[in-house]
Amino acid sequence: MKKFCLTLLTAAILATALSAGAADSKVATVDMKKLFNGYYKTKLAQSSLESRKAELRKEIKDMADGLEKAQADYKQLLDQSNDAALSADERDKRKQSAADKAKEIAGSRSAIEQFQRQAESQLADQSQRMSGNLVTEIQKAVSDKAKAGGFTAVLNSASNEVVVFASDTNDLTAGVLAQLNAGQPVDVIPASGMPLNISTNLQ
Repeated sequence: MKKFCLTLLTAAILATALSAGAADSKVATVDMKKLFNGYYKTKLAQSSLESRKAELRKEIKDMADGLEKAQADYKQLLDQSNDAALSADERDKRKQSAADKAKEIAGSRSAIEQFQRQAESQLADQSQRMSGNLVTEIQKAVSDKAKAGGFTAVLNSASNEVVVFASDTNDLTAGVLAQLNAGQPVDVIPASGMPLNISTNLQ
C-alpha cells in the first residue's frame, strides 16, 4: 500500500452525528496512524513481507548469476570466432554458437525483468491485503470501544482533512491499542516504530 490514508467517518457520518443535536452528541478521537503502527500484527505482517522479499531477491540473484555466466560464455565464443589459429569452419561454428548464446542472453534478460515486475506486483498485492485486514480489525476495535463508551462519532485525529481541532480528553487511542494488543505473543516486539508504508521495492 503506497499511502495509508484512512478516515473512520465520512462527511455523511459526521452530519448524522451532528444532526442528533449538540446535547446528544458525544464525539471521541483516535489516532489511526498510532493504532496501525502500534498494533503487534503490523509487525508480523511486515516480517512476513520482508521474508517473502528476501526469497524473491534470492531467486532474482540466482537468475542474474546465470545471466552473468552466459555473458562470459558468449564473450569466449566471440573471441574464439575471431581466433586465426582455428580453421575457418571452426570459427564459423564458434560464431554461430555465439549468436545462439546472444539470443539466450536476450531471453534470460527479458525473463528476469518480467519476473521482477511480477514479484513486485505480488508483494504490492500482499501488502495491500494485509493492510486492509489490519485496518478492518482496527476499525472493529474502535467501533466496539466507541459503543462501549457511548460515543456518537469517532474522528481520526491523524487526518488533517477530518479534524480541524481535537482535544485529547475523549481520545480512545490508548484504550483501543491496549485492546488490540491484548493477545500479543510474548516474543513479538511492539511495532510502535513501524512505518505505515510497506515497501515492495526489490532493489
